Amino acid sequence: MISSQKALLALVVGCSMSAGAQAAVANQPYIGAKVGQFLVDADGFDDLTAYGLYAGYNFTPEFGMEVEYVGSSEESINLSGVNVDYDLKTYGIYGTYRYAFPDTALYAKGKLGFAKAETDVEASGFGVRYTESGSDTGLAGGIGLGYSVSPNVAIEGEYAIIAEDVDLLTIGANFKF
Repeated sequence: MISSQKALLALVVGCSMSAGAQAAVANQPYIGAKVGQFLVDADGFDDLTAYGLYAGYNFTPEFGMEVEYVGSSEESINLSGVNVDYDLKTYGIYGTYRYAFPDTALYAKGKLGFAKAETDVEASGFGVRYTESGSDTGLAGGIGLGYSVSPNVAIEGEYAIIAEDVDLLTIGANFKF
């Protein structure tokens, strides 16, 4: 965990140092929304529909920071007569890097940072009801492709690894102001 914190600190310091050198080029905040699917790697559990909001700041055309919240639909499964309802929420903070492909509106995006995944599970059956919540915080990251529709609007597709058994596949749009 300490090496993860050092990597994030190095990324933040690097972004901050380059921000001063190219302040006239970028310094652009943005907000966005995304939808997709949590890919859950647990026996018997289905993937969850995901929806979220994110905001960020581009220090330079390449480097920035981003925060996001992604929640899920509540799903139900029946395991041997026990009804199980579950949902998932994630919160993340990331350093971002964008590479603009020359002479196009297309760009590649990478992000690295920390995310917290929270799960809520409620099981009931045979006259018994059980509720449990849990969370996991750790290193998270993702890659994606984006397309700048206009100078202020972009669409992005992204694949992210949130936790050990949770990945996230989304498509979203953001508005720069």
